[in-house]
Amino acid sequence: MKTRTLLFSGLMLFAPTFVYGACSVANLTRCLDSVCAINIGANPAARCQYCGSKSAGEPTKSTAMKSITAGASAKYTISDKELKKAPSDPGERYVWGTKLCLEKVSGCTADDVTDNYDSLIEQSCTAAGISAEMASLSKKVNTVKTQSACTTEISACVIEEKRCNADYKNCESDSDFDKYLSECGVMSNGCDEFLSNIRKTLTDTRKTMYATANQIVQKIIAAYQSARKQKLTNAQNACKNNKAKTDCINRVCQNNMSGKCATLKTVKDGEKVEWNAAEELCKFYDTACAKLK
Repeated sequence: MKTRTLLFSGLMLFAPTFVYGACSVANLTRCLDSVCAINIGANPAARCQYCGSKSAGEPTKSTAMKSITAGASAKYTISDKELKKAPSDPGERYVWGTKLCLEKVSGCTADDVTDNYDSLIEQSCTAAGISAEMASLSKKVNTVKTQSACTTEISACVIEEKRCNADYKNCESDSDFDKYLSECGVMSNGCDEFLSNIRKTLTDTRKTMYATANQIVQKIIAAYQSARKQKLTNAQNACKNNKAKTDCINRVCQNNMSGKCATLKTVKDGEKVEWNAAEELCKFYDTACAKLK
C-alpha cells in the first residue's frame, strides 16, 4: 500500500483546508466504496484489490459482478460511466476516487478519507491474505508430482545464490542447511511425501561437495609446495660454483658493454673496467646465494 500512500500524500496538497459543514462519513464511505468495493459481498478482498495493493491480486472478473452503486443515490457515488476512466493501479485508483468523492461529498477532507476509509482497506487486505493462504493450501493439497520432479524442484531452490549456493558455501552449518531445505519444501507444492528422501539425497550431495572441495584445496596446496621446493632447488643449483653470478656477468658484458668485457688474460684498461662494472652489477647474487646455504 506504499504507492497508494505516496500518491495520496500528494493529493492532500490540493485538498480543502476548510469545510462548510460536517462531513458525512456514511456518504463518503458510500462514494469510495463505489470505486473500491465492487462486488464486495462476494469478494471480501475487493477494497484491497481495487484500492489497496497489487500484491492482493487482480479482482475477480465475471458477468455476475455488481457495482456497489446499485440501489444507491447517484449523488454520492461514482457512476459506471465514470468508473471506465478509473486507473487500474490500486494506488492511483484510490487517489482518483478520493478526488471525485471529495467533490461529491461536501464538508469532507483528505484527512477524513484517511481516518475512516484506510482501516476498511486494511481489513480487506487481511481478508485478501487469508484468501490467498487458503488458495495456496488448496493448490498444495490438489497438486500431485513425482519424486523425481520434486527432487529437481527443491534442489534448484536450495542451491539458489540467496540460499546454499551451488557449492553449498552458505550451508556449512547444519542449521542453515535445514532452514533452507524446510523453506524450499514449504514452497514446493505436492512434495510432502518425498521430503524425507529428498533430504537424504541433498545431505549426501552436500557432503560430497565439501569432500571434493577439500580434495581440490589439498591438491592446490601440494602443487604450490612442490613449486616452491623446485624453485629453491633450482636457485641452490644456480649458486654452486658461482654459476648464477658468472652467467649474470656474461649477460651484462654481451648486452651492455661495447668491448664485451674481454677476458682478463688480454688485459686492457678499458676492458678491465667493463668487467669490473659488470661484476658490480651482479654482486647481489653473492648476498642471495649466501642466504640459501
